[in-house]
Amino acid sequence: MIKFAAELPSSAQPPAWFSSRRNALILNFRPAREILEKPLVSLIQLQYILIHLAYGKIMAGETSNPWLVLIHQIPPEPGYLRVKIGRRLQRVGAVSLKNSVYVLPTGEQAEEDYRWIAGEIRAGGGEAMVCQVRFVDGLDDDQVQALFHAARNQDYGEIAAEAKQAGDAFGAGPADEDAQRVQARRSLVRLKRRLAEVVALDFFGAPGLGAAETALLDIEGRLRAPEPEGAEPAAEGPPREEFRGRTWVTRAAVRIDRMASAWLIRRFIDPLAQFKLVVGQDYRPAPREVRFDMFQAEFTHEGENCTFEVLLERMGLRHPALGAIGEIVHDIDLKDGKFQRPEAAGIAPLISGIALRCNEDEERLAQSAVLFDDLYEHFRRESGE
Repeated sequence: MIKFAAELPSSAQPPAWFSSRRNALILNFRPAREILEKPLVSLIQLQYILIHLAYGKIMAGETSNPWLVLIHQIPPEPGYLRVKIGRRLQRVGAVSLKNSVYVLPTGEQAEEDYRWIAGEIRAGGGEAMVCQVRFVDGLDDDQVQALFHAARNQDYGEIAAEAKQAGDAFGAGPADEDAQRVQARRSLVRLKRRLAEVVALDFFGAPGLGAAETALLDIEGRLRAPEPEGAEPAAEGPPREEFRGRTWVTRAAVRIDRMASAWLIRRFIDPLAQFKLVVGQDYRPAPREVRFDMFQAEFTHEGENCTFEVLLERMGLRHPALGAIGEIVHDIDLKDGKFQRPEAAGIAPLISGIALRCNEDEERLAQSAVLFDDLYEHFRRESGE
C-alpha cells in the first residue's frame, strides 16, 4: 500500500469522482525491483547536466512536496483518447504508479505539461486533477526514482539494440556499400534524435545511458560525410496593423512557447509591444490588451498547433525561416514528435538553461530573444531569403 499527502491549490476543486477520497490517498502498488542508482557521467550530453540542475533540489530534499501527480478518469469513448493521453504522458517522461495515477518530479515544466494534458482529458469528457505530493508510507523517494531509472533504462536498451542492429547491417553481405552507408547514416540520425529525447526525460541519471551512447559512437566512427538537407520555398504576409502598439498578456514563468511567441510578436507583429506577465488562468484583459498562450486567449493553442504556430498562421507570416522555428517550438512544447526536428534536441536544453538561470520573466524573454534572433538568421540564410 502507498500513502502520500497531497496538496491542492486553494482555488482548486477536485472532480466528483474524487470527492469521496481524503487528501491522504491510499493506493495499491507493487514496488519495482531495485535499480542501480549511481548515474554514469556523460560529457557529451548538455541536457543531462541541465536536467540535474533543475531537479537537484529533489535529490537534496529541498522541497517538502517533491512530486507532481496527475490523477485522471478517461471515459471509454472515444477510444482514441486513452491512447492519445497515454502517449502524451510517455513523451513528458511521467511514470505510472497505479492505473490512472502518474508521477513527475516537481518543476515548472512538469506542471505546465500536466496542465495541458489535464486540459485535453477534460476536453475529451474526462476528469483530471494535478497535485503536489510527498510519500509517507508504502513507497519512498528512492523507490519512485527507481521507477524513472527503469523506464529510461528500457529506452536506452532499445536504442542500443537498434544501434547494434544498424551497425551489424553496415558492410555486411554483397549489397551496395553506398546504399548501406546511406541507410546506416539515416539510422544514426534517427537514433541520435531519439537518444536526445530520452536524455531530456532522464531526471535522475539512469545508468543505461552509457551503453546507448557507446553503440551510437560505434556507428558514428564509420560514417563521416553529412547528408545535404533541402530548403523550403519562400512566402511572406504582412502583420496586421490592428495589433500594433498593444500590451500582450501571458502567463508568468515563461517557457519555450511563450518565449518564442514574445520574440515573434516584437520582431514581426508589434515592434512597440509591451508584455504583461500574470499569474492564474482567469485574467480579464483591459482595453488594448491581447492575451496569448493562456486560458481563453486571443492567440493560444488551436487543435494540434502551439501558440507560435497559431500566430504564424493568423498573422500571415509564412517565412521559411519562421516555419522552421515553429516546427522546433512545436516539437519541444507539445512533445508529440510531429516534425522530428533534430535541432529541437539542442534548443530544448538552452531554453531550460535560460529558465534555470533567470528567475525574472523579463530577463528570460530578453535572453531567449537573442537565441531566436540567431536561429532566425541561420534559417534565413539557409533558405536563401
